[in-house]
Amino acid sequence: MSVKPKKHLGQHFLKDETICQRIADAIVPAGRFSKVLEIGPGTGALTKFLLNRTDFETSVIEIDTESVAYLQIHYPQLGNRIYSNDFLHTDPVALMGTEPFAVVGNFPYNISTQILFRVLEFKDQVPEVVGMFQKEVAMRIAEGPGSRDYGIISVFLQAYYDIEYLFTVDEHVFYPPPKVKSGVIRLIRNKTASLPCDEKLFTRIVKTAFGQRRKTLRNSLKPFADQRKEVFDAHPEFFGRRPETLSVQDFVWLTQQFQV
Repeated sequence: MSVKPKKHLGQHFLKDETICQRIADAIVPAGRFSKVLEIGPGTGALTKFLLNRTDFETSVIEIDTESVAYLQIHYPQLGNRIYSNDFLHTDPVALMGTEPFAVVGNFPYNISTQILFRVLEFKDQVPEVVGMFQKEVAMRIAEGPGSRDYGIISVFLQAYYDIEYLFTVDEHVFYPPPKVKSGVIRLIRNKTASLPCDEKLFTRIVKTAFGQRRKTLRNSLKPFADQRKEVFDAHPEFFGRRPETLSVQDFVWLTQQFQV
C-alpha cells in the first residue's frame, strides 16, 4: 500500500534514514520518562528508528487515515498504540496515561508552533521534546535574548524548557522537498514549576511588547502606563530597551511591577 503525502497537512516526509536515526538518538530519557509519543509519523520513516530504542515505549498519533492504515500494516509491533487523532484536539492523558512522556516528530510546518503551545499546556507531563521544524522557526524557539530571531514563542517556551538547536537539515532529504531548510531542536523541562508572577499578565505583557518589537518598551507598553506610571518613571533605562533584549527573568520582573 502506498501513501502519498497530504500537502494540505503541511507534511514533508523524511526519506534520509541517517537523519531519522539522528533524531531518534537525540531523545535522552535519563530516567525521566519511559514513553514517547511521535506526532505525525506519516509512513513511519522515523517510527522505525524509535521502535529500535529499548529504553522507551513508542506510541504514534496521526490525523491522516491512509497513513494510519499504512502504519497498522507495516508496524504491527505498535499494536494499539497507533492513535488516529488530531494532537491539537486530543487530551494526551487519555492516550498516554498520567506518566511522563516525551514528544517527538517531524512536525508539519503549518501547525508546528501550535503543537508546542499545546505541549505547554501539559508541560509538567512532558519532560522532553525533540522535533524538526522549519529552520527559521527552530532558530526562533532556541535563540536567546539579543537575537533578531528571539520573540514571543522563545520567551514562553524558554520559561519552562532549556532549548538546544541540534542540527540543520537540507531540503533534498524530504518528499516532496520543501522550499526551506529545516532545523532539529531539543527541549528539556527545567525546574520552573510556575512563574513567580501573574502568568496571564505575563502573557499579555510579552505579546504586547513584541507586538511592536521595533519600539522601546516605553512606547510599546503604553497601555500599561496609565495604570502604573510611577513604574515607568522609576526605571527609565529599563523602559528604553526593546523587547528582544529582555530575558524570561526580565519579563517576570516587568510583570511583577504591574501586578496589583
